[in-house]
Amino acid sequence: MASDVLERIGLYFDELYKIRVLDPELAQQTSQLKDECKEFVDRITKFQEIVESFIHLVAALAEEVEREKMKAIGSRNLLKSVAKHREFQQQQLQALITEKKLQLERLRIQHEALRKEEAEQKEFMESFLLHS
Repeated sequence: MASDVLERIGLYFDELYKIRVLDPELAQQTSQLKDECKEFVDRITKFQEIVESFIHLVAALAEEVEREKMKAIGSRNLLKSVAKHREFQQQQLQALITEKKLQLERLRIQHEALRKEEAEQKEFMESFLLHS
């Protein structure tokens, strides 16, 4: 009966028969909720640490991918440059070959003309020696 009167005015006895302002069952639930909240906060903190490490890892991978991408672009540009240079060299060599062929043809014609002249001079000398 006395405990009913005290409960009505907001005073309670706990399991050790100490006077409490809060209902012991409610205090137990509050304590349990506090423990669950602490555990939840700890889990969230661990999750946040895992997420942060994952974000750092992804950022590092993104930087590495970007570096490799730049290397690939540089290599592709270098390859294009080498190909253009090779094409330019090929054109120069082709022009040189054409020039040398023309020079060869000119020298062949000149050689043929000199051979004809030599043959004519030999013929002239032979005829001159025979008539003298």
